[in-house]
Amino acid sequence: MAWAGVERAVLLQGPFYGEANNFVADAVRQWPTRFVGAAHLDPCAPSARRKFLHLKDRLGFRIFKFEMSVGTGLVGLYPNLRLDGPEMTWIWEVAEEEGLVITLDLGSAGSASYQTAGVATMVERHPHLRVVIAHLGQPPVSQRADRQLDREWEQQLRLAEYPNVWLDLAGLPAYAAGEDYPFPSLAPYLRRAVELVGAHKLMWGTDLPALMRFGTYPQLLQCIMTHFAYLTADQQAQIFGGTAMQVYWG
Repeated sequence: MAWAGVERAVLLQGPFYGEANNFVADAVRQWPTRFVGAAHLDPCAPSARRKFLHLKDRLGFRIFKFEMSVGTGLVGLYPNLRLDGPEMTWIWEVAEEEGLVITLDLGSAGSASYQTAGVATMVERHPHLRVVIAHLGQPPVSQRADRQLDREWEQQLRLAEYPNVWLDLAGLPAYAAGEDYPFPSLAPYLRRAVELVGAHKLMWGTDLPALMRFGTYPQLLQCIMTHFAYLTADQQAQIFGGTAMQVYWG
């Protein structure tokens, strides 16, 4: 982080590495000015409610990240799992009441986990619940000729029109069809995001360590800075820290 010029980081778990709740909690305790951490929870486990309370009350997590994707997430394990179904709605109720943040990786457009309508129901029922959608909704960069996927992506992107929904920009180079730094095919998707929902709804991220296959930590910062060079200094400040401070540290 010091090498790349990054002051703070949000530690969002990917369950394909295995559950790391204690590891993340220890990192946050050791470097509280550098890290804030998100917990992983399987909402379908028999002990889910007890585990949720332990993570929230004993380990102090104020963020819960749900990897919903088919390939590496919850919908792959539980094909009928719905964001607006009974297995998960109790979480949203507690999270809204206690001011928690929910981060969602909804997988790729066209997949069973890409539950845009479920998110809309969730945030309409819980208008004070802060929700972050990861990876800018996974724009279909490598399938940009597919108009149906593009429409589905834009519908998910527009969830950030709700006042309590934001989008992170983590992982985007992985969708850039094997391009090298600075991943030029990302530029039109980033511009559309600004035009449709505003720079204040976006927050930079990397998706390290997986994204080190595509670039160094400084490159993953600089490539997005390059694509947003046309924005004002205030807009850039929001994307590269201000919005994350508001949502995750606020």
